Amino acid sequence: MPSRETANTTSVLRIMNERAVYEQIRVLGPVSRPQLAAATGLSKPTISLALADLERVGLVKAIGQSTGGAGRTARLYGIRPETGWVIGLDVGREWIRAALADLSGEIAVRKDVRSVGAGGAAGPAALIDRIGRIVDDLAKAADGDVTGIVLGTPGVHDVENRRLRLAPNLPGWDEPGVTGRLARRLPAPYTIENDIDLAALGEQGYGLGEGVPHFAFVSIGTGIGMGIVLNGELHRGARGAAGEIAWLPFGEADPRETRSHGMLESVASGPGVVAAARRLGMTGAVTAKRVFDDARAGDPLAAEAVAHEAGHVARALASVVALLDPDLIVLGGGIGGHGADVLLGAVRERLEAMTPLGAPRVEVSALGDDAVVLGALATGLQTARDLVFARAVTES
Repeated sequence: MPSRETANTTSVLRIMNERAVYEQIRVLGPVSRPQLAAATGLSKPTISLALADLERVGLVKAIGQSTGGAGRTARLYGIRPETGWVIGLDVGREWIRAALADLSGEIAVRKDVRSVGAGGAAGPAALIDRIGRIVDDLAKAADGDVTGIVLGTPGVHDVENRRLRLAPNLPGWDEPGVTGRLARRLPAPYTIENDIDLAALGEQGYGLGEGVPHFAFVSIGTGIGMGIVLNGELHRGARGAAGEIAWLPFGEADPRETRSHGMLESVASGPGVVAAARRLGMTGAVTAKRVFDDARAGDPLAAEAVAHEAGHVARALASVVALLDPDLIVLGGGIGGHGADVLLGAVRERLEAMTPLGAPRVEVSALGDDAVVLGALATGLQTARDLVFARAVTES
C-alpha cells in the first residue's frame, strides 16, 4: 500500500503536469496530443491523463481535428476561455477606459467614459460610483462571474492607510480609507497599480517592449510618469515610487511651490506647455493640443514652445539614461504619443547631444490610449488563470 507521502508526491506531480499542459494549450492552441508532448517533454500517456482530467474539470475542450498532411488526423484541444473573466481599468483625470477579457485574452467589451467633472473634481465618492457602474456594466457580459479586477491610477497605493499618494490630478484619492471604499463597491477581488507601471507592462506584452529586457515607458500628458522594466520585470522600488519622475528637480520654479505636482511636471506636462506658450505670447484659448497643431502649421511661437518642451523631456531622459542604461525608451501619453511628429525628432537630437553615454532608441508607443488598459488586463489575466486553475483542481 503506498504511503501518504508517496500519494502526496504523486498528487503534486499530477497537478504540475496538468498545469504545464494547460499553459501550452493556452499558448499554442488549438493543439494536438503529439504537439503537447513535444512542447512539454511529457510522455504521451501522461499527456492523455492530464487532458482527461482537464476536460473533466472543464478547463479544456476538444475543438476539432487536424487536417492536411499525411497520416492520421489528430484531435485538437483548446482552453475554455469563458471559465474566467478579467476587467482592466485606466482611471485618469479626463477619462476612465475599461475592458473585459476572457482567459484567452480576447477582449469582449470595451468602454471609454468621461471621468466625473474635471478629473474627479466632485470628489472620490462620485468617482468611485462612476467606476462601480462601469464595472457593473462590463460584468453583465460575463454573467457576473468576474475573476479579478485591475485598476490603474496615478499615484502610489498606500496599502496600510488605504489611500493613494502622489495623485494630485485626482482630488481626494489621498484621503485615508478611500481604496477601502472602492473595494466595497467592486464585485470581485481587485488590485490597484500605478497607471504608468501598467502602461509599461502593456508595452511589454503588446508593444515595442516585447522581448526587450531593459526599457522605460515615459508618459507625458496631464502629468508625467515612468514605468521601468529591468531584466524583464517591472521595477517598483522600495516604496512603490520608482519612476515618479514628475519630482525630478528640473525647471525654474521654487521647489516649495511645486510639491503638489513636481518640478518637472510643472514645466513639461500639458499645463506646462500651455504656460510656456502663453509666456511666449500666444493668446486666446491656448491648449496643449493647439500648441502642437499650430507648430505643425508653422506658427513660430508654437514651434518655440514645442522646442522648450523637447528640451525639458530630453533632460529628463538623459537622467534616465544615466541611472538605468535602458535599451529603449517608449514615449506615450497625450503629448508623448500624439505630439510625436513635432516632438520626437527634437528630443532624439537633444538627447544625443546631452549624454556621452550613448542615447538608447527612443520611440513612440503604438498602443496609444490603450497602453494602461492592456497592461491591466495582462496583469489580471496572469492572476486569474492561476486562480481558475487552482479552483478547478482543488474542487475536483
